[in-house]
Amino acid sequence: MTVKPKQTCNAKDEPMHFSVGAVIEVGGKYLLIDRATEPLGFAGLAGHINEGETPEEALFRKVEEESGLKVKRHSLLFQEEVEWNWCGAGVRPHYWFVYRCEIAGEARNNTEASKSIGWYAPDEIGALTLEPVWKHWFGKILSY
Repeated sequence: MTVKPKQTCNAKDEPMHFSVGAVIEVGGKYLLIDRATEPLGFAGLAGHINEGETPEEALFRKVEEESGLKVKRHSLLFQEEVEWNWCGAGVRPHYWFVYRCEIAGEARNNTEASKSIGWYAPDEIGALTLEPVWKHWFGKILSY
């Protein structure tokens, strides 16, 4: 069975996907993956919302798929359309739901999704090549 991303058209009648992202911070460090697929760069745990899925269901699924972690608590940080954000399917824009998450478990790397997973301090994040949409989110979070 092929799972399709939730899609609609934006105000400009362009196809638009829906995505979720997890901002996970523990002890002043943020959990990031180095993406193995385009768009490349360091990013928070994230992905498309599937048809029939709520943003919260997608959040729980993506965090577990990409890291093995479980979301214990979450709160919405950002909800907005990012017109320039594209995905490997060639769709842009994306409508994002970005959550601050408290997690349980030990992070592990999913080699299908990422080259590596690790914890990074804000000054280290500033020196990384971030996936463009995560540069946008961390610009808001860390005031870059």
